[in-house]
Amino acid sequence: MKFERNGMLILGLAALLLPLAVHDQYLIHLGVLTLFYAVLATSFNLVTGYVGEFSLGHTAFLGIGAYTAAILSTRFGFPMWCTVPLAGLVSMIGGLAIGAITLRLQGPFFVIVTLAFSEALRLVADNWVAVTNGPMGIAGVPQPEWITRLGNVHATQVFFYIVLGIAIVALYLAYRFVYSSVGRAAVTVRENRYVAQSVGIWPFAMAMQAFVLGATLAGVAGGFYAHYISFVGSDVFGFPFMATMIIMVLVGGKGTLLGPLAGALLVTLLQEYLREAQELRLTLFGLFVILIVLFLPRGLMGLVAKRTASARSRDGDVAAAGTLRGGA
Repeated sequence: MKFERNGMLILGLAALLLPLAVHDQYLIHLGVLTLFYAVLATSFNLVTGYVGEFSLGHTAFLGIGAYTAAILSTRFGFPMWCTVPLAGLVSMIGGLAIGAITLRLQGPFFVIVTLAFSEALRLVADNWVAVTNGPMGIAGVPQPEWITRLGNVHATQVFFYIVLGIAIVALYLAYRFVYSSVGRAAVTVRENRYVAQSVGIWPFAMAMQAFVLGATLAGVAGGFYAHYISFVGSDVFGFPFMATMIIMVLVGGKGTLLGPLAGALLVTLLQEYLREAQELRLTLFGLFVILIVLFLPRGLMGLVAKRTASARSRDGDVAAAGTLRGGA
């Protein structure tokens, strides 16, 4: 608990100072994408890492949030500060509706049905032309005028601090959930559903709270994404976003708060660095993921926890040996 809290504080401080130390628009843009994916990975990790249910349809809430913000801003003139929270609210309602159905299932049934919901929403986005503009998507999602007047570099810096604020709120909510009685009950359900039931824990209720919180955070991330990119298409429901979330959580370490942050940072930078490899980019990236899964099954945070435990064990042995020598 203390390690994760201190780690998040250090990363937050480093993020606050980044735009002040770096004035390259491209690097700040990478920072924006990293924080955006950190929020997404954190929202996905709440369901997969702490409840233990592997959802392949988490992009449904990203897409709901993105389309909500895009439609409210382009058709009704809602400002960004209003559309992003509303995107989270609509995604929360979607999470309640989808969770009420899917969380009654387990294992492969849960995976398949969540994937089906995401695919159904993608088809709706492609075919409901009157609302979503169909395959053409919604272009020209407005950004606040006072931001666009700042120029490219400064505008990107402002968006960086906006998404940083979203990430801080998301991590705070995730932290409060994980270290609450509800979070501990959710972990109990993950480890053994039947033991959890035997001590009076209702697995469906615990899973629903994590699911709805994850859906809300993904919706807020989607709302921000719509305004930052200024375009929303049905690809937000697609598997590439889902695969990216999965890889980030696996690489960083599921069931930890720092894991999605580390995974988002590493995967985003690696994807950009491997662009120079052109056709080999996906192959090299795939090999990297395979090596992580094979040799670090608990992710980077699992390795850190193992090394920390080993160091404490050695320190304890040395202290015990010193006590014995002193007593002799």
